[in-house]
Amino acid sequence: MIILQARPVRYEREMDEIDLPAFEPGSVWLVGAGPGDPGLLTLYALHALRSADVVVYDALVDQRILDLAGKQARLEFAGKRGGRPSPTQPDISRRLIELAKAQNRVLRLKGGDPFVFGRGGEEALALVEAGIPFRLIPGITAGIGGLAYAGIPVTHREANAAVAFITGHTAGGDLPDTIDWMALAKGVPVIVFYMALTHLPQIVEKLMAAGRRRDEPVAIISKATTADQKVLISTLSACVAESEGIEPPAMVVVGEVVKLNAALDWFTPLQAKMRAKP
Repeated sequence: MIILQARPVRYEREMDEIDLPAFEPGSVWLVGAGPGDPGLLTLYALHALRSADVVVYDALVDQRILDLAGKQARLEFAGKRGGRPSPTQPDISRRLIELAKAQNRVLRLKGGDPFVFGRGGEEALALVEAGIPFRLIPGITAGIGGLAYAGIPVTHREANAAVAFITGHTAGGDLPDTIDWMALAKGVPVIVFYMALTHLPQIVEKLMAAGRRRDEPVAIISKATTADQKVLISTLSACVAESEGIEPPAMVVVGEVVKLNAALDWFTPLQAKMRAKP
């Protein structure tokens, strides 16, 4: 494998050369920050960071992304972490409305994509009900970007023609009880579970009971796209025991595409090269 040079390049061209929409006072932009690496931000997301008066951000937004906010921006934490005191979803929505009615440019910054297990739909509906103008800026969801940084294609012609993205827990922290595990196990070759570490034993048990092979390849990707990313390659029957010590946030990938990590893991050598720099 050819290891890419880990040499930073800084572009000096101003974003003024790109025709970007005005971030109007009294409006809210719901923006996806991607899975962690600031380089995966969209131009609209960076524009919003530079223009916002208030940035209301989630727990999984990387600090390097927050550092891109304009000097005028006030940062407000609105993260929800399991087992810890957190603002409720209605509280967050009310705060967005309050800030917008005070004629702030409000950036609601969410990890990944706001509409992929990000509760962006709930917040957008609250803004509609309150008559607050908003814009939705998609982000790269961890199920796409995280797998790419682990050298695992989401789809591959020789492995799968379908993929499922499943949340590992409900708003109350339980394993979702609405999943048809038999249909999922038999009908979807590649399954990507978000936030699944807590309920991994139950997930594995349900998949094997529904017919998935004990030796089916599994990857657990922790802190995807960051310098602390770790990838565990295992099997369905062994992944629970081998995942001890893996830290959230983490995704679990089940399917034959996991095998391609052996050839396509480009990020681990790059991490090693960066750490070896004097």
